[in-house]
Amino acid sequence: EDFLNLIFKAMMKDSLNSSHPVSSAVQSSEQIEEMFDALSYIKGASLLLMLKHYLTKDVFQAGIEIYLHNHNYRTAHSDDLWDSMNEITNGTLDVKKMMKTWIVQKGFPLVNVVRKGKNISVQQEKFLFRVEPENWTSDASYLWHIPLTYITNRCSFTRCTNAYLLDQKSG
Repeated sequence: EDFLNLIFKAMMKDSLNSSHPVSSAVQSSEQIEEMFDALSYIKGASLLLMLKHYLTKDVFQAGIEIYLHNHNYRTAHSDDLWDSMNEITNGTLDVKKMMKTWIVQKGFPLVNVVRKGKNISVQQEKFLFRVEPENWTSDASYLWHIPLTYITNRCSFTRCTNAYLLDQKSG
């Protein structure tokens, strides 16, 4: 419950146009200090949980083990973690491409789901809690690779979870 409260507080900050990406290039030590705030840590943890759920616990764990083995006692970049995950997925999913959309863009998507009979359509747009005119920027170029999981009436959540990667504005 405490972790969920932290996530919702971070999402509230991230839903403002004055938010910042989890990862960005820095030019000074002051910018480094600004990057490492609660938003970055909580959103980062949430993104790792999202990835773990999408890849499955065993695949995620194997990717973490490769990452730790390949980079023990060395410096590493976020791309190194995604590359390790890509080793495990064997080209079935470009984890780096997917996760870059989450860490280099500020904010998060709102996914609209519409059901017409047996057809489901989904559409994403950037979620903004409140538009701040002094910090407003267009959100037309924002696109996330969103791992969606779902079940049907023929399945239970624990038996057969289906997955769909929304990597376009709509699908």
